[in-house]
Amino acid sequence: MTVTHAAGVREDCYSCVRNASLDALPPRERILLGPGWRVVHAIRAALPGWLVVVARRHVTSPAELTAAEASELGLVTWRLSRALIDVTGCAKTYVAAFSEAEGFTHLHVHVIPRSADLPAADRGPAVFSYLRRPPAEWVSPDAMDSLAQALTASLTSISQR
Repeated sequence: MTVTHAAGVREDCYSCVRNASLDALPPRERILLGPGWRVVHAIRAALPGWLVVVARRHVTSPAELTAAEASELGLVTWRLSRALIDVTGCAKTYVAAFSEAEGFTHLHVHVIPRSADLPAADRGPAVFSYLRRPPAEWVSPDAMDSLAQALTASLTSISQR
């Protein structure tokens, strides 16, 4: 049974639970906070700078977004792509949304840095292999926080350009 609180927080949804405690989150989980979206560094990822744009309310599909949320999503992914290029030096970014994993059906959009030297076998959809690497290869919390702070600074600069 799913319990939904008055604020729309679903207890069975990782993203809803995290969205409900914004002030307690580390820098890696609040790179950017907007009216409709929150940007976090991907957990259990072996690729530094793998970002996830998480809807602030519980929706499971882009079709459920308001026009304002959809517009904000476009702007956020553009700003993140620019910030990732500034901070990581990546050649380009990938943007994808599936929201199919159990406990993670809450709409979230991946913004993934693709470095110039990423092996050809890991490009395109194969980049998702970086989410299936062993824990020893995951980006450390300290490295995620450091990247988060650099990305937040870059995002501030981009919004002032």
